[in-house]
Amino acid sequence: MTGLLVVTAVPAEAEAIRAGLAASTAPAPPDGTVPPDGTVPPDVTVLPVGVGPAVAGAATARLLALAEAAGRPYRAVVSAGIAGGFVGRVAVGGTVLADRSVAADLGAESPAGFIPVEDLGMPPELLGGGRIVLADPGLLARLRAALPAATVGTVLTVSTVTGTAASTAALAERHPDAVAEAMEGYGVAVAAAQAGVPFAELRTVSNPIGPRDRSAWRMREAFAALTAAAAALQ
Repeated sequence: MTGLLVVTAVPAEAEAIRAGLAASTAPAPPDGTVPPDGTVPPDVTVLPVGVGPAVAGAATARLLALAEAAGRPYRAVVSAGIAGGFVGRVAVGGTVLADRSVAADLGAESPAGFIPVEDLGMPPELLGGGRIVLADPGLLARLRAALPAATVGTVLTVSTVTGTAASTAALAERHPDAVAEAMEGYGVAVAAAQAGVPFAELRTVSNPIGPRDRSAWRMREAFAALTAAAAALQ
């Protein structure tokens, strides 16, 4: 069996995670100086697979299928990267672990509001098991033990990033347990579920969810937090 597969949306996220893994493997010099560069553990594969649930899910499914066909299936898969955080639920620069990944905009609009796809009469087997995929309990427990300061809660997957006060309020009301939103977790989760592979989602927060304001983004802090959190993926 192969080790852990960590998938990100973009190369910068993958590089941040590789840097954290490498740093965590570097031996500390006895004189207390900065340790030399380490290497990514051989049982951890970190790959960018694309932005959005469709390409992330398809690419992850292909990676899992190729590994299984080669007789070296992955033991688990983690969707990782940066995200937006709900104000008052997680701070910018904070780390989030999903207890579930939810396809937040999979459904239909109506005059009465949003209708989740399962309420439209779609059977769960046509939805990859449902609009909600739970994180693997064992994998989540190990990540929580390694990242005790992380906020644990629902991470929403959206195809369109939330960018107005009205949509933020509606999303927060529909998902009172949600702490963050990103664009890939649910797609990766479905791919893992279809392959029978444990799944988890790890995010660090770059911006508050709300009216789109690039001046409020803290990408450097989010990438630094992602590098720091990567040691938990060993």
